[in-house]
Amino acid sequence: MSHRNAPLAPTGRLRLARCVVDDGWPLRRAAERFQVSHTTAARWASRYRQLGEAGMHDRSSRPHRQPRRTPAAVEQQVVRLRREHRIGPARLAARCGIATSTAHRILGRYALPALATLDRATGEPVRRYERARPGELVHIDVKKLGRIPDGGGHKVLGRADGRRNKTGTGYAYLHTALDDHTRLAYTEDLPDETAATCAGFLRRATAWFTAHGITIERVLTDNAWAYTKNTWHDTCRDLGISPRWTRPWRPQTNGKVERFHRTLLEEWAYSRPYTSDSERQAAFPDWLDWYNYHRPHTGIGGQPPASRVTNLSEQHT
Repeated sequence: MSHRNAPLAPTGRLRLARCVVDDGWPLRRAAERFQVSHTTAARWASRYRQLGEAGMHDRSSRPHRQPRRTPAAVEQQVVRLRREHRIGPARLAARCGIATSTAHRILGRYALPALATLDRATGEPVRRYERARPGELVHIDVKKLGRIPDGGGHKVLGRADGRRNKTGTGYAYLHTALDDHTRLAYTEDLPDETAATCAGFLRRATAWFTAHGITIERVLTDNAWAYTKNTWHDTCRDLGISPRWTRPWRPQTNGKVERFHRTLLEEWAYSRPYTSDSERQAAFPDWLDWYNYHRPHTGIGGQPPASRVTNLSEQHT
């Protein structure tokens, strides 16, 4: 492809070459007319004589010979190890005795997809999906998070003092319901993940989404004990919701809420040192408001989740 300051595109090159070859113009006159150097005019005239119009297009800059290119046997070893073990360039380089940058180039040369786009269990490309409307599918999951003792944990006190200060703090169970289409999220900090607690959370989450103009049609959970009991089934039936479950040992199916919990940890739970669990909890409503209404979400084109809910932004103050 011609660079942006190139004086001649393929059409201009053809005109120049025809002036020289077909019409008999001197090279210097043609060069002056098309505002290029004498050698440039000579190059395109020569290619026109040899190849005709096909010679007016750019050629690859790859050299004809590459005596120092990685041997084909090494390249095949890199490709085989990648497909069999699904490891990255650094580990491939160590196994094959080459530089990491060389392993990276080989992967690109053979158009092997990045590991982040593959299912680690099967090596197959991850199939991404998105429901067509809000409420069609809501992902539900629980994230277990260690509570912070009064006075702070190891991030405030250091490793030794933080270890002595954590006795009896227990865990927070963050229950989240996340809409597949909009990525709008509702989260509660609850004391456990029993069937009754999960069912109560579903009722409150349903009411919250309803207040925001979203009617939940289906919920997707993993196969945790609480989601397989009659309490969960009965609650879904009472709310008019169809329950769905992921395949065993396949958390990727519920990946949207899993990714939300990762974002939650990075941007709220571990974003700064907190001196108590109540301090961290007090910061959560503002963070969740930021996530739902203001934070650009790369999965939906850089827009916040609220932008995908009809009139939701108008209800927010």
